Amino acid sequence: MTDYDPDGRVNLHGFTGSLAVYVAASGALVALGRNAGDQLPDRFEPFDLLAGGIATHKFTRLLTKGAVTSPVRAPFTNFEGAAGSSEHVESPRDDSTVRHTIGELLTCPFCLGVWVGTAYVAGLAFTPRLARAWAALGTITAVSDFLQHGYARVRTD
Repeated sequence: MTDYDPDGRVNLHGFTGSLAVYVAASGALVALGRNAGDQLPDRFEPFDLLAGGIATHKFTRLLTKGAVTSPVRAPFTNFEGAAGSSEHVESPRDDSTVRHTIGELLTCPFCLGVWVGTAYVAGLAFTPRLARAWAALGTITAVSDFLQHGYARVRTD
């Protein structure tokens, strides 16, 4: 793998580990569903996908950037500064491969979105009412955030 990244700038070992955990967790979800006799739906309702997408965006943003969730990230990240709208800029710690890899996941809303989206789809398959309630909460919060930003921009006082 040294041909891929001769300077060692890409955390290939950490990414391999996180991919292995993701695949194992996804496989465990499938196995649990099969043992319980549950099957994935033939299709998902467009509303569930839209609400889930909005909620996943909000939840991953909250987990990866939110000031209030910084205690969750603190063991794996270094605080760089405030980013406005109660968000922080953080970087992954470099003191161990595992902490660095988890730090990368917890500072990247795009990366964490895959994990949260997977959990949401599993929720739709196994506990759809709970999954929809979670998506409703996330969607309502995201819409509220959008309106808060819009209001702050148009305010004249």
